[in-house]
Amino acid sequence: MSAAEGVARHEHEGSGGAPDPTRWRALAVIAVAQLMVVLDASIVNIAIPSARDDLGISNANVQWIVTAYTLAFGGLLLLGGRIADFTGRKRTFLVGLLGFAFASGLGGIAPNQELLFAARALQGAFGALLAPAALSIITVTFTEPKERAKAFGVFGAISGGGAAIGLILGGVLTEYASWRWCLGVNVPIAVLTALAAIPVVHESRAPGDRSYDIPGTVLATLGLVTLVYGFTEAAKEDVGWTAGSTITFLVVAVVLLAAFVAYEARAKNPLLPLRIVLDRNRGGAYLIFLFVGAGLFAMFLFLTFYLQQTLGYSPLKSGFAFLPFSLGIIATAGVAAQLLPRVGPRPLLLVGLVLAIAGMLWLTQITQDTSYWTHVLPSEIVMSVGMALVFIPASSVALVGVGGHDAGIASAVLNTSQQIGGSLGTALLNTLYASAVTAYITDNLTNPQDAARVQADALVRGYHVAFFWGGMLLLAGLVAAALFVNAKREDVPAEGAMAV
Repeated sequence: MSAAEGVARHEHEGSGGAPDPTRWRALAVIAVAQLMVVLDASIVNIAIPSARDDLGISNANVQWIVTAYTLAFGGLLLLGGRIADFTGRKRTFLVGLLGFAFASGLGGIAPNQELLFAARALQGAFGALLAPAALSIITVTFTEPKERAKAFGVFGAISGGGAAIGLILGGVLTEYASWRWCLGVNVPIAVLTALAAIPVVHESRAPGDRSYDIPGTVLATLGLVTLVYGFTEAAKEDVGWTAGSTITFLVVAVVLLAAFVAYEARAKNPLLPLRIVLDRNRGGAYLIFLFVGAGLFAMFLFLTFYLQQTLGYSPLKSGFAFLPFSLGIIATAGVAAQLLPRVGPRPLLLVGLVLAIAGMLWLTQITQDTSYWTHVLPSEIVMSVGMALVFIPASSVALVGVGGHDAGIASAVLNTSQQIGGSLGTALLNTLYASAVTAYITDNLTNPQDAARVQADALVRGYHVAFFWGGMLLLAGLVAAALFVNAKREDVPAEGAMAV
């Protein structure tokens, strides 16, 4: 991301060219911070049904628990990287850690949905400072290529395995304590990590122009929030897609996002340099991550609802039920990395997306009493294999033809695409889900005595709609891969873009 731009020009203050003697302790501190950020997403997913019931959150609004965080994180990630570069990476890292702790604690004590959503957005904003600062600290701390590769390997392993840990930890905390502890647990971790970072992480800054693209940030963030709010309006009972409020929000969102693109084309120091996204292969990789993020984030949300609401799983059992998905990605990622230099990115992307679509559509066959072992588990395994075959080559394609100066921003846009895709996909599919549930109840509830049965059937109908359109979002990613990605195996860099 931008925090890693111009690596060759970054100088570690006071290093004098010698390796930093505290570099491995600094890596341990950064790894804990990264683990906290990665854990947060999967922990909160498991806790959503309990938080929704406790605070009385409606079907239309429940997606804000996810989208408030991902919108803020994705919308501010590029700006966060520049802030880390220009104001100091250590300072930004510490501010991000302590701010994340404050926001997590605020969410953990939230008495209503409004404060919970606000706290989640604040978490995302501080996460957008923390994640790029952590990544850039590794870049400037480890100057030897072999040591840097090891450090990034640790960082990547934390990113890949942290989600699996979060699923179990989220289940334990929700079931045996409270959903609130899924947020509150971040407070002591972040504070202790910040204290440990002070003596071992050294300050560094990037040279050159230190201007921020504030207008671009405001236009992009407002446009995305307005778009999600338009989807939320459409999900409300007695509102729908054709209501004046829904149309107004959607039109305003389009205008704001179009203004963002127009401004970025003329800005001296744009938040999103258009040369990065207009390249055929990179643009294809960003679209793939956008659509994959849209489908996967929503899959986790609705599958959580299905496991806990319909099958009656406890939060802990739900966490274990998701575990094969995380383990499948981890296991297949190594195979994908071995195949990439042999067959190139395009075949892996196409096969991976076909598998992911098949797994998602498999979930449209669930009923109130289908077995986890015959429906959910096979679909998770198929999807996880497919996703690993997508993530590895798409991350590498995002760096095809990128010079050293743009490597950081190219990687950051990839992460931003996934987060924004997750925000928009969750909001859109939640709207379709809520509308399907309401329509089914309206059409089928003729006898009040049948209310419980009809409600249960309506939820399953909503899941079917959400999973079907989730599959269609993945299909859009497949089309993007087929149309845009033409990089050969010799074009792909050895190291892909680094996820945050």
